Amino acid sequence: MKISIVTVSYNAAGTIADTMASVQAQDYPDVEHLVIDGASRDGTLGIVQEMADDRTVIVSEPDRGLYDAMNKGVARATGDVIGILNADDFYMHDAVLSNVAEAFAGGPPVDAILGDIAFLRGDPSQRRLGRRYRSDRFKPSRIAWGWMPAHPGMFITRDAYNRVGPYKTDYKIGGDYEFVARAFGRHKISYRSLREILVLMRPGGLSTSGLQSKWTINLESVRACRENGIYSNLPMIMTKYPAKLLELLR
Repeated sequence: MKISIVTVSYNAAGTIADTMASVQAQDYPDVEHLVIDGASRDGTLGIVQEMADDRTVIVSEPDRGLYDAMNKGVARATGDVIGILNADDFYMHDAVLSNVAEAFAGGPPVDAILGDIAFLRGDPSQRRLGRRYRSDRFKPSRIAWGWMPAHPGMFITRDAYNRVGPYKTDYKIGGDYEFVARAFGRHKISYRSLREILVLMRPGGLSTSGLQSKWTINLESVRACRENGIYSNLPMIMTKYPAKLLELLR
């Protein structure tokens, strides 16, 4: 099983080295890392080129946003399984991809393996873990209530990507939620949960950076449900926040 990792970057010179190093440190032998850079102007491309090895595929050109860049990476990927790793995130340990491959092989065939992520607090080098996002709590029936698996902890087969289709590029920050609604809701792809933290995330990503981003993603979540035949509304989507608070308190 070949695993392709897609990393989308734009002006990520301060973090891209950690992301690339965590992929290159994986003990799984058959890995491809596609870095899709949006023509960064801060030295990101130079870092990527310097760190690249024979498993790295580099594309640097203007794009039409985050989800357009993700689509470029997925389209170029040659692996049997594809994962998305953000340019400011990194893997929890060196055996993440080995564990993902083992999870795919460890039971009836499935389209996706869902793992957990954890948000870092303070200096990333100290690895102080904050809220843990548990993907095993996800069920397709909860999409209408604002639930989705942790996107960076989601590994999907190429065949499933071909059936579900690309990310929609007219979403600002909810394109991954719409993809989940389409994949698990409309297409009912099969999955298995891997109950461990796979990815560490720095705070301040697009979907977590302030009230405006939260409002936008909630509105886009309602739209995503509507477009995929799932009944939902804004009050239903908002009920996810008490559960997130409990995760933080734990």
